Order: sequence, then C-alpha cells, then structure tokens
Amino acid sequence: MVPGDIREGAVGPSRELSLPKDLVAGTLAITAGYRGEGFAGYAEQPGQRTVAGELRGALETLLRRDVDMECAGRTDAGVSALGQVVSVPVTAEELQRPARRLMASLVALTPDDLSIRGLRLGGPSFSARFDATQRSYRYRICCGPARPVLAWDHAWWLRSVPALDVNAMDAAAQALVGEHDFRSFCKATSAHLIEADGRSTCRCLSTVRVSRVCEAGEELVAVDVTGNAFLHNMVRIIVGSLVEVGRGHRDVAWLEGALAARDRSAAGPTAPAKGLVFERVDYPDGALEAWG
Repeated sequence: MVPGDIREGAVGPSRELSLPKDLVAGTLAITAGYRGEGFAGYAEQPGQRTVAGELRGALETLLRRDVDMECAGRTDAGVSALGQVVSVPVTAEELQRPARRLMASLVALTPDDLSIRGLRLGGPSFSARFDATQRSYRYRICCGPARPVLAWDHAWWLRSVPALDVNAMDAAAQALVGEHDFRSFCKATSAHLIEADGRSTCRCLSTVRVSRVCEAGEELVAVDVTGNAFLHNMVRIIVGSLVEVGRGHRDVAWLEGALAARDRSAAGPTAPAKGLVFERVDYPDGALEAWG
C-alpha cells in the first residue's frame, strides 16, 4: 500500500508523543463528518479554524490531557466529509468509559458543523492513516440554469452547461483504473516536492465511476473514486478533466493521453473544493471493533 490521504499524500510535521507508549492500552477510532465551508481544511494551522483544531480541543477537554491524533486523510479548505477517521491512543482507564457517555460528551463539545458519527476501538498500534486500505470520495455536479437547493453547499454548479455526457465521462474514466503514475493529476508544486523527497507519484485506483443520481429530489452527476491513496488535488483534477470530456471539449481517448504525459498541464482544470466529499475509509477485517 502506498501511504496517502485525502489531502493527497501530504505528510504533516511529526509531534512528540504526549502519551508514553507504555501507557497506551488501545486506540479510540472516531468516525467524523463535517461541512467543509467553515473550515480551512482538516490540518491545524495557526490562526485558522480547522477540523483537527476543533476535534483536538474537544478531546483534550474530555480526556483532560494532551492527545495525539492521526487522520485517514487531510482535506483541503472547503472539502466536506462523511467518513473521516481519526485515531487517538488511550489508556486502560480511558478504555473503561461507556461508549454512550463518551459519544454524548464529544457531541456536546463539538460545533454544529462537525459531527461525531461513531466510535470504535483499535489495538494499541492502530493508525487511522497507515492501516487504511482504501479511501472513497464522491464529487457532485449540478448542471443547468436552476440553482441547486439542498445540494448548494456540496455540489459544483455548472449553470451554463445544460447537461454532461455521462457515458463519455464514464468511458474516459476507466483509463484511470489500476496503478498508474498520476503526476498529471497532482498540484504541480506538490508533485515537485514529492519528487524532490524521493517519493513516488504512483497511486492505485480500484474504481472511477460517473453516473446520474437523484438526491433529495435533485438530479446530479456523481463521480465516485476509490483508491489506496491520493495526491494533492488528485480527485478534483480528475473531475475537472472528466467535465472537459462531458462538455464535448475533449474526446474519450484524451484522458488516457493526459495520464501518460505525467505533466499537470496535460490534464484539465481543478474542480472547486465544495463539490468533494470524503465518503469512507476501509480497514482490514478485525482491525476495529465496537467501543465498549
């Protein structure tokens, strides 16, 4: 498995562990959702409101100590999530806390745009990031002159485009399935940093699917992508490129050529952040169990 995350392979600075290893009895795995509009992304940044900052404040208030957190993927500003997973090492005493009480406390300590959706238990060495086998995203697009209603906060509105050729988009997308060098679909500055650090821009996608969906009475185009890891802006650049095909600006074969070029300028534009939702993280069977 190639390590990576939603914020497309970014690795944050290391922190000195606040809980000594000999005190770690297990790992709290929190499934969290959030509406991205109000956050400057997942990762903590000085002077910015972030998902990690809000979650850390809640956890440290609850546990009355500093906490070490790892997430399955660092989302950019404006990106939402339904299935972000955050892992926190805990002590034997903390393992005894009833799940219902722990859940209620975290819900009370977090803001309205951050949802604690579930708690699970992992072993002492479990990592939300490094134990993940697959990550899944959905990108939503609304076409036509009618402004989206309930999808407004989580869809890309193409008001001047009456419709997209979903069949052509889906056919083009199949060239991306499998293990490839996705440098063309990575933010250029990030690709340079990855290569300078001696790391690979190869990733493996198991599914790329484009379909029409109806959600809460609204017709949308959905792009579903699942893979082992992602480069910076990778999903959004894939979507922007597929929209070029769907609008008839590029033919189906163009995407395969863009992939082979290994050059950011060969692919399409980066789709807006607001349409992207981190849907799910998969872990090996038995890695997590119900808390309490």
